[in-house]
This record gives sequence, C-alpha cells and structure tokens, in this order.
Amino acid sequence: MTNPEPGTTVPPLTPPPGCPAHAGGGAPGGGGFPAGGPLPALYGPAVADDPHGLYARLRDQYGPVAPIELEPGVEAWLVLGYPELLELTRNEALFSKDSRGWRVPAEGRLAADSRLLPMTAWRPTLLNLDGAEHQRLRAAVSDTLAEIDHRQLRETTEAAAHALIDSWGPDGTADLVAQYARRLPLLVFTQLVGLPAEAGPRLIELISHFVDSSEKSVRANAEFQAILVDLVRQRRVTPAADLTSWLLAHPAALTDEEAVHHLVVMLVAGNETSINWTGNTLRLLLTDRRFRTTLTGGRLTVADALEEVLWRDPPTQNFPGRWATGDTVLGGQYISAGDMLVLGLAAANADPAAQGAASAAHGSLGGNRAHLAWGAGRHVCPAQHPARIIVETAVETLLHRLPDLQLAVPPGELAWRPSPWSRALVGLPVLYSAFTPPRPPAPERPAWTPPHPSTTETATGPDPAAPNPSDSTPSDATSTARTRGSGQPGPRSWWNSLAGWWSGR
Repeated sequence: MTNPEPGTTVPPLTPPPGCPAHAGGGAPGGGGFPAGGPLPALYGPAVADDPHGLYARLRDQYGPVAPIELEPGVEAWLVLGYPELLELTRNEALFSKDSRGWRVPAEGRLAADSRLLPMTAWRPTLLNLDGAEHQRLRAAVSDTLAEIDHRQLRETTEAAAHALIDSWGPDGTADLVAQYARRLPLLVFTQLVGLPAEAGPRLIELISHFVDSSEKSVRANAEFQAILVDLVRQRRVTPAADLTSWLLAHPAALTDEEAVHHLVVMLVAGNETSINWTGNTLRLLLTDRRFRTTLTGGRLTVADALEEVLWRDPPTQNFPGRWATGDTVLGGQYISAGDMLVLGLAAANADPAAQGAASAAHGSLGGNRAHLAWGAGRHVCPAQHPARIIVETAVETLLHRLPDLQLAVPPGELAWRPSPWSRALVGLPVLYSAFTPPRPPAPERPAWTPPHPSTTETATGPDPAAPNPSDSTPSDATSTARTRGSGQPGPRSWWNSLAGWWSGR
C-alpha cells in the first residue's frame, strides 16, 4: 500500500487482511499492536544487560518503529529510526507532549501505583506542553540557565571534585560511581538552586527511585516535590542569587506550582544526566585502548570520549514520550490516536540511516555532534551546556589527580541499573597508587609591582637560573606516592568538610 506523507493524520486505519504484524487484539489496547503473545519488554534484565542487542533485534523484526511493553499490560511504540525520531519530535501537531491524551490510563489500565507514573504523569512544565505555552515556559528555563556563570560553574565543580577525592581513604581504592559521579553533581546543583548542601544525599536517593521506575518511585516523587515546595516558598519571600530566585523573577511569571515542577525538571535532568554521562565516560576511558593510550600521548581526548558516550551510551537511552493525536503511520506501523511513542535515543543513534553512524561504528567520531542524546525539535534539552561543563570538569579533574587509575574488576563484570530510561552503571570500582595534589593558586601581585632585584635579577640583568612564576609545574613531576595528609597543605575548606561528612567521616 502507499503510505501517507509523514506526519499526516489519516482516517481510522484498517490493516491489510491477514497481516500478522498488524492483526490487532494481541496487546490489551488492541489497535495496531501485534497479536499472538506478549510484546518485547522494555524493562528488566533485557534493557539493562544488552540494550544494543535488544534494539538491533527489534529493528530486525519490526523496522524503525517497534511495539514494546513498558510494564505488564502497558504497551507503547519504541521509535528506533533516526529519521522517524526526527519526524516524531518535529511534528507536535500529530505527536503531542501532552500525556493526558494517553489512552492506557483513560481505559483504566494504568495502576494507581504504576512505576511509570513519575515519568509519564502530566505536569505543567515545558516537558508536557506544546505550542505557545511550551515556548513561554521554555523561555523561562532557558533564560534562567543562561544566568549561570560558566567560569564559576567550572570552578565550583572542580572544588567539589577535589574535595571528594581528598575524602577517600588511603587504601588506593574507590567506586567512581558511588563515591564520585553520584555525589558530585548534587554538590553543585544544590548550590545552584539554593538548597542546603546536607539535602544532597537524600535527593540522590529520591531521584534514583523515580528515574529507575522502582517500587518506591511514587513515594519518592512526592517527597522530592515537597522539598522543592518549601524552597519556592522561601525564595518568594527572600530571593537570592540562585536558579530558584531567577526562575521566580522571570517575566514569564511562573506560579509556585510551575516553579516547583520546573525545578524538578532541572534537578532530575541535570543531575541524572551528569551522573550517567560522567560514569559512562570514565568507563570508556578505563576500558577502551584508544582512550587509554590518550593518557600517555594518544590522539583521542576527553572531549572525544564525551561525544562517543553521547553516541553509544547516552545518559538517557529512552525517553517518554509523545502521544499520537490521531491515527497515522510512522515507520510502516499503524499508530492509533492515544498511543504512546517512546524516543529511542540510543537506538536512533545506532540507526544505519543516521549520518555519521557508519563512522561511529568504526570508532572515528571526531567532532560529530549529530547524535540525538539531547533529543531534537523544539523540546531539545536546554541544560546541555551546563551539563557538559560539569561532566568535562569532573572527568579532567579526576584524571589529573589520579593519573594511574585502573579498573579493579574485569570490564565484563560491570553491571548496569535496570532502568528503561537511564543508561547508568551500578558501580565503577578502581585502583590507584599515586595522585597529584591540587595545584595551588598562583600568588596574586599587583601588576605595577616590579620584581625584587635580589631575587630575579643580577647586577648585569635578569638571572636565567631564577624560576619563572608563570611556568606551570610539569604534570609528570607532581605524581607522588600518596602519604597521610598529602594534598591538603592548608586548613580544610568548606568543600573538604562537606565531602568528609558525606563520606561518613
């Protein structure tokens, strides 16, 4: 048959007689979902252990759009194709962000305690709206994020990273997920939004529950929002130099409810993305020979590793979603009004139809940023630049401080969290024997102050043997065996005290 133009609404569809792929009636909701047994599951071990294999099998069996189950009895479409995902994200008239059109809950098939609720429930945010209202809220979030001083953000991240590393014990072991990647972003984000630093550990726990769609996700979501309700109320009365205050002061005039929900979006998206991106990049650097040689003079850089992770193991591998406003065809599949479509970000990146996918498969990504890790269309992630600063700083600081890092287990023993949405390691155990202490800041001296003759000049001119204050200390001269108290030449800073407390010391 001849398919309609992409993205056009068509009358209620009648599948071809006897078509096994579109027989209908197999999924609880009927429609275009295949019959004859359960649909492929986008949850549990399959999506955690080998998502790339799962996506390849789905593509082979169904093409660029595959039917899936998000939990028992809850069906959706996973968009695996690169051009199909672009079409999905660019046509908001047919594929809406408003989850209130989802027919599964409308038909009473979504349990009140469903683990999908925190990721699919409608909220008055830029994630769940289209058109002018989306643009109003997106402007508020984008303008608020633009207030962040990138230089200060880098310095704040670097200070937090040093403090965490300094808090580790003297045995030369660490878990780079539990002790670094999962702690560092919230040390930064709590300061950005104006929350007390001691709220960080609990926030990490709450975010993990509802991002993983765990059995505690609904309760965690409610507690997380309650913390932010209190923060918004405080900042209405007493503004400060933080994201919460800037969001409330924006001309878009957000209500308290809108402000709370957008703080949830910024914290979850920013924190979870930064955690997973950091962990996945460190894993790549420690397991891929191309990047291991980088540390000893190879050609691939940390920036290359960051981009490769966004192609191969993006922090968010799948994202819900879009909801069809009418019957249509996408990727050869019959989509019914009210169906959910999940953005298969990792799968679309691996689509052979994607420009650059062939080079990605052969390990020569270069500066290619045509991946879909940040989404596409009007809803592309607005926080990608702050996230990049945090992750790049975190990775570079760690490599400078611990130049001889190595995995403590075989790469095949690394486990992934069983999340249908995030691509996140459970842990990343490492060993190290040497470290480089933080470089002390250069002494400040007024520009007009001349150098003292007795230290920098001889009677006949400058002393060529005198040290030049502008010379950087060579990195290979600062790697020393770790000793008690090293790397802490002065009094413990606020960051050191906080990191020590966080580690239970």
